[in-house]
Amino acid sequence: MPMNLMRVAALAAALVAFGMGSANATTRIVVNCFWPPQHFVCKSILKNWSEWVEKATEGRVKIAIPPKSVAPPPHQWASVEKGVVDAAVQFNGLVQNRIVGPLVAMNPFIATTDAQAMSSALWETYNKYFSDEFKSVKLLSMWVITPADLWSQTDKPVNSMADLKSRKIWALPGTNANIMKGIGAGVVAGPAVQANAIISRGVVDAFVGLSPTSVRDFQLIPYTKSMTRFKTRIYSTSFSFLMNNKKWAEISAKDQAAIMAVSGEKFARMASDHWVQRDKTASVLLAEKGVTIVDADPAFEAALIAAGKGLTQKWIKKATAKGIDGQGAYDFYVKRVGELSKKM
Repeated sequence: MPMNLMRVAALAAALVAFGMGSANATTRIVVNCFWPPQHFVCKSILKNWSEWVEKATEGRVKIAIPPKSVAPPPHQWASVEKGVVDAAVQFNGLVQNRIVGPLVAMNPFIATTDAQAMSSALWETYNKYFSDEFKSVKLLSMWVITPADLWSQTDKPVNSMADLKSRKIWALPGTNANIMKGIGAGVVAGPAVQANAIISRGVVDAFVGLSPTSVRDFQLIPYTKSMTRFKTRIYSTSFSFLMNNKKWAEISAKDQAAIMAVSGEKFARMASDHWVQRDKTASVLLAEKGVTIVDADPAFEAALIAAGKGLTQKWIKKATAKGIDGQGAYDFYVKRVGELSKKM
């Protein structure tokens, strides 16, 4: 069966399962989750939001999450635009041809361990600098997760530029992959949900772009020997939560306001905190399984920071070309992360 027909069939099955074929006064929103069904985004984050929405709208709006993703990670935005699903989460690194603004949080060496502060700062930066980037969909929220690290699959930690250049590395698309390519390392890039397929087969001998909780959840601990820890964190990931414009228009103004009251920054902080809490427990498990933490050599860290500056300038230039005050947005985001990290 062709892939597009398989997706339609999967969606149809989900609609039947959630009783959407019957006419009633309740508005139902189908929210796709591209992570594995048991992942906490599907089972906890989106479920929490579902309960918030139902309570806020006094049951007039209900959420249905299909038991299996009806589209691969790169196609979440397109599936929402086309109405294959009503809403979905999109990893911003996979839609760089569509948006620039949310990638401000994914610039190198500006991440902190305070994911909630980064998420609040990104939502503020969106409203101040690039709110008109999301015209083809309704943006419900966006958030930033805990910072990613550099991991070695061999007994030797990665702790110098020479080490890095000698490795073949799996990396998330975007910042991580671009830094590694610029340095001269061999790179295999792909979405996080596909990391296990590459890393477990020994195709690479190091990987970058995942936090401790992702290493655990994607079952990568058996293939991981060490993590290199930087004083200034190399990278973090941002996501956008999108809804179909036509579906949004079907909802009353009263319920739209109610939904946004439990979306936006409120949703962002809830979602990001899941990564914070899970990183804590995942880090304990990694240590128990013998994964060691190595502090980055200062010279190595300085060299990586220098290598990443060009990417930041490219982002600022690209944002400016699109009509965004790139330097202003970057400075504002970094400043707010620092301020919010101190207060919250």
